[in-house]
Formats: sequence, C-alpha cells, structure tokens
Amino acid sequence: MLSLSNAETRALKARAQRLKAMLKIGKEGLSPQFLAALDDALKHHSLVKVKFDEFKEQKKELAPQLAARTSSHLVTRVGNVVVLYRPKPENDP
Repeated sequence: MLSLSNAETRALKARAQRLKAMLKIGKEGLSPQFLAALDDALKHHSLVKVKFDEFKEQKKELAPQLAARTSSHLVTRVGNVVVLYRPKPENDP
C-alpha cells in the first residue's frame, strides 16, 4: 500500500475534524467482531474515527495494529481517538 503524501494527510485530518467516532474499542479489545465492523465501516466511509473507551494505556501500540489489520492508513492519533483511512477501490461505485 502506498503511503499518503503530506498534503493528503492534511486534507484527511481536516475532513476528520467534523466526524464523530463511529466505533469504540471496549472491553473486548481488537476482537474479530470489532475488526469486522471496522472493515465494514471503512468499506462504506473510507475515513473512520475510532475511540478508545478501554485500553487507553495501549493506544500507541494498538493504533498501528488497527491500521495493519484493516489494510488502512493511520492518519492521526489525538488523545483517545484514532483516524483511519482506506481508499475505496476504483471499480467500486
């Protein structure tokens, strides 16, 4: 997967400011059900905010894992929120 340019990252951060967190990481952590829900959200929205309700101490380690497991880019991590981006496939309407 290609990395994002600085301009693309800035544009995605600006778009993400207006978003509310779609998913929350709770007691189950990075369960298969959570990862499936995150993958589905990325398919439909491409830019997703995820909030850490639990595992706040491990967010620095878990954020890159989220991106790797969902084949997405970690746009930013601010406080207890991470923003992930995965471009939609070009053949998808």
